[in-house]
Amino acid sequence: MLTCFIRYHIDPTKKAEFIQYSRNWGEAIPRCGADLIGYFAPHEGSSTLAYGVYNVGSLAEYEAYRQRLAADPLGRENYEFARKEGFLLREDRTFLINASNPVNKGDMP
Repeated sequence: MLTCFIRYHIDPTKKAEFIQYSRNWGEAIPRCGADLIGYFAPHEGSSTLAYGVYNVGSLAEYEAYRQRLAADPLGRENYEFARKEGFLLREDRTFLINASNPVNKGDMP
C-alpha cells in the first residue's frame, strides 16, 4: 500500500475555491479507485499550504486510477476549475509507505 501525499501551495485569497476543489475530489477520487484519507485546507499557521492524502495499492494502480480520474466527468470539471480559477500555485506529490504498519514489512529494505 502506498500513500500519496500532495502538498499544495495555494493562493491565500482563494481558500474557498480550494475547499470546493477538495469537496469535488471527495466524490471523484473514491469513485475512481483510490482510498481518500482527505484534503486539508489552511486554518492556522501558513495560509498557503494545503494537502491531499490518499492510498493506492501500487504505482501501477495509481496510473490506472489517474486515467479513470481524467476520464471522470467531475474529475475533468475539477481540473478545469483549478486551471480557470488559478488557486493552485504549486503541487508536489510524493508516495510513502506506512513504516510503522507491520503489514508493510515486505516493503522495507
